[in-house]
Amino acid sequence: MTAKILDGKQLASELQADLAVEVAAFTERSGIKPCLAVVLVGENSASEVYVRNKRAACERAGIIGQLHRLPATATVDELLALIGTLNRSPEVHGILVQLPLPKQIDAARVLDSIDPLKDVDAFHPENVGLIVQGRPRFLPCTPHGIMRLLDRNGVELAGRHVVVVGRSDIVGKPMANMLVQRGIDATVTVCHSRTTNLPAITRTADVLIVAIGRARFITAEMVRAGAVVIDVGMNRGEHGLVGDVDFAAVREVASLITPVPGGVGPLTVTMLLHNTLTAARLAVEC
Repeated sequence: MTAKILDGKQLASELQADLAVEVAAFTERSGIKPCLAVVLVGENSASEVYVRNKRAACERAGIIGQLHRLPATATVDELLALIGTLNRSPEVHGILVQLPLPKQIDAARVLDSIDPLKDVDAFHPENVGLIVQGRPRFLPCTPHGIMRLLDRNGVELAGRHVVVVGRSDIVGKPMANMLVQRGIDATVTVCHSRTTNLPAITRTADVLIVAIGRARFITAEMVRAGAVVIDVGMNRGEHGLVGDVDFAAVREVASLITPVPGGVGPLTVTMLLHNTLTAARLAVEC
């Protein structure tokens, strides 16, 4: 068996084209152009690439992409002051603070300071709570992108066992919360660095979602034959960008698999644009 590749790049292109039409229609009706403000602190090379990709995607979708830079020496008070300005600006609908932040800045305090109505990453406690309750204002970008990819490729989740490897606030926890909601109805197991006998658990998965941040960590022996494998990892090494899954080996076992790059990453950016349009619509309603 050789797994079919789940092409996130192609799906992202299709969804962004549809989104551009929605944005144009919204702007024509309301006279408002959605605006995403991205805040970048310091000069992290990977963050520079991510921000550049986000701004290019904004332009393609007809969304204004602002970039606000602060030096790596910025204090938490300076960053909070900038976010306060963006919170108060009626021209800004979505705010994204690019992570990671310099060590002297308390990331939780910063993310908590973003207006929940402009929190397009869905990191604010209010938005996290709404997700857990099954009535989200915004869905977190990477998990939402994964759900779109699975749906587009006809992957049935109701009653299936989904194993999520990783418990981050960005992917693992929100992914699990979304999968257990009524209407999705998956049975979910969350694994992490303290999980005993991890391979025995991952081999029970109908769908295996991996976001652990360790290059090629998931081997073929850890995957059940015919499973769907979603690789969220992005690890930069001497041979370029690789995922958390040993792609070449696992592809011979799985039925469907995402590549790295070209899998989940482009959909994360797409869902960010989707949330920015949603935020603009909420601003009009308010």
